[in-house]
Amino acid sequence: MNASPSPAPGDANSGVTDAENSIELKEVEGLSQGQIVRRRFFRHRGAVISMIVLTFIVVLAFSSVGFDFAVFDLAVKTAGWWQWSWTDIPTPQNGGAPTMSLLPAFLGGEGIRIGDHPFGQDEIGRDIFAVVMRGTQQSVVIMVVVGLIATAIGTVVGAIAGYYRGWVDSVLMRFTDIVITIPLIVVGAVLGSAFGGLGAFVLAIIIGLFTWTGLARLVRAEVLSLREREFVDAARVAGASDRRIIFKHILPNAIGVIIVNTTLLMAAAILLETALSFLGFGVQPPDTSLGKIISENQAAFGTRPWLFWWPGVFIIAIALCINFLGDGLRDAFDPRQKRLPNARKLAKQNRESMRRAASASATRGLGFQAGGTSVGSVGPRPETDDDSAGRTQ
Repeated sequence: MNASPSPAPGDANSGVTDAENSIELKEVEGLSQGQIVRRRFFRHRGAVISMIVLTFIVVLAFSSVGFDFAVFDLAVKTAGWWQWSWTDIPTPQNGGAPTMSLLPAFLGGEGIRIGDHPFGQDEIGRDIFAVVMRGTQQSVVIMVVVGLIATAIGTVVGAIAGYYRGWVDSVLMRFTDIVITIPLIVVGAVLGSAFGGLGAFVLAIIIGLFTWTGLARLVRAEVLSLREREFVDAARVAGASDRRIIFKHILPNAIGVIIVNTTLLMAAAILLETALSFLGFGVQPPDTSLGKIISENQAAFGTRPWLFWWPGVFIIAIALCINFLGDGLRDAFDPRQKRLPNARKLAKQNRESMRRAASASATRGLGFQAGGTSVGSVGPRPETDDDSAGRTQ
């Protein structure tokens, strides 16, 4: 019987996959789950660049004009390093146009300089840089608060519905369906007009109470699959309570889905706040946000376009950074995502595989020469003529 030939090392159908798996296993050998996730995340160039850009935007916004936060009886105020605040009205300069120039003089520009009003001034003379930084602060606060509240509610509702199933699942999911059917922009407009004057923090809480439904469905589906795993049965047999099983065993294994969708919620929150403020239902004067700045200056788009450009640039930059971060976190937490090694590493791994295969073949050949039994020689040794003659005598 002829044995089917085994694939040679480096074969296109199996050897390359073996080499890729070997490289992947070597790279994560001896690392914890957190170290593996961190390494995968920092390999995602788009996510790393987005994290740096988003950090720069947040630090610039909160350090330049200071932070003025007030909700109910709590008030926090810090000073910034920028010479103007978003409420100051300095003397107009340069006709209100931006004083910043990034084109060197040898290229025909005015030289590299910042000036007193790098983003320009509006019709009443306010410094647009200070106003945009204040709007970025408010938008970032809304983004973070909405993300935290929606994640907490969606995770708890989805985990309880997926774990207990039955009537608990039916009640929670029907309530989720009711919330989903309500148009979010209409709810935001009604609640924004009612609570927008209380500040960005209160508006963010109201928005967060209506944006958790998608995450709840995703967490429920993940918990439904995880609750049937062996480690959940082991925890249940060991006497762990349902609360401990949900929050200590199941949810940590669903953290990838939760974190990725949290970033998507945050990106959607800043766009929703922008839309509400543009329609006049978001943050109310005397405070401002990026959407409010665009709404106030939309009539000046033809004459003073810089009043419209800068808040739009910051909105796009923040939303793109959040989405790229979510993409990087998805690749980091998903164990099915594998990084394809470069050609040099793959060729080196193939050469090592071929070297090991050649060494193993040489070792088997030496064993045959020393009188070893071949793999196929099973059973009694056939009689020879000398043996037959010896028994006859």
